[in-house]
Amino acid sequence: MAKAQAKLVKEAQKIGRSRAREILKLRAVAQRKRRSARTARAKAAGLSARASMALAAESPGVLVAEGDSWFDYPFFDVLKNLEDIYGYDVESVAHKGDAVEEMAYGGQLVEFARRVEKVLDRGELLKAILLSGGGNDVAGDEFGMLLNHRVSAIRGLNGSVVSGVIDERIRAAYITILTIITQICIEKTGAAIPILVHGYDYPVPDGRGYLGGWWVLPGPWMEPGFRKKGFDDLDQNTEIARQLIDRFNEMIKGVAALPSFSHVKYVNLRKTLSNGPYYKKWWDNELHPTKEGFKEVTKKFVIELTKLSGTSPPAPPP
Repeated sequence: MAKAQAKLVKEAQKIGRSRAREILKLRAVAQRKRRSARTARAKAAGLSARASMALAAESPGVLVAEGDSWFDYPFFDVLKNLEDIYGYDVESVAHKGDAVEEMAYGGQLVEFARRVEKVLDRGELLKAILLSGGGNDVAGDEFGMLLNHRVSAIRGLNGSVVSGVIDERIRAAYITILTIITQICIEKTGAAIPILVHGYDYPVPDGRGYLGGWWVLPGPWMEPGFRKKGFDDLDQNTEIARQLIDRFNEMIKGVAALPSFSHVKYVNLRKTLSNGPYYKKWWDNELHPTKEGFKEVTKKFVIELTKLSGTSPPAPPP
């Protein structure tokens, strides 16, 4: 097993380095064109092409984010709170509904590289990279596949399927994404920029979707799968969801602990939000926190971000 896991890590990192080279090659062409245009405009105006804005003194730092709906939720989310409450400057390519496999093997990280370049071209320093993903890989239409039927002798989570999805498929994608981001940052800044990754908190699969199951985040994402497999007890379903979230978090924590990822920090969000009797105060629907819930989640990120500079967490305004 250890040999197989070591092979997976090696192959995922190999793919990540290869993808990073492809992305950097694409961005090098674009950067040359942009520099040429800037130089021409600067000469015409009599300005230096190197002129750039300094980092705003009041800003705690500049962040670049890639992720899913926890970073791209209508009206409120982690990134909006980091900007609006704590004053961080955030460049984001996060998009609701994205799966980690799409991030790892699609074209999203080309846009990530462009955002990093924009920050550096302004003469600003990157404080950290934020990465969120995985919920869309296990919820929705895929969720029922993780369950054995309630009346089966092996009822509950299907261990082998869960392991294949979380410990192999999502893990490999995360290692590839982190390798790509790391290589891009080393190429652009000369150093591995700290990366914050997170799991999720314990949801309540009560069948609530976004605004009752409407618009771009319809839902529900878990209850239909439970119902299809014969599970109709909310307390029992909530416990199964807790087990799944624990499996996911332990996988993320393990990836962040790999020797090659010493700059990757795992943010543990479990038990930030209640899944008890008054859970609706904290959970907007099956998968997303309320406005107050996102504020509590954001505090966990701020604590980790301030550890990077050894300062006390900035207090949010009253």
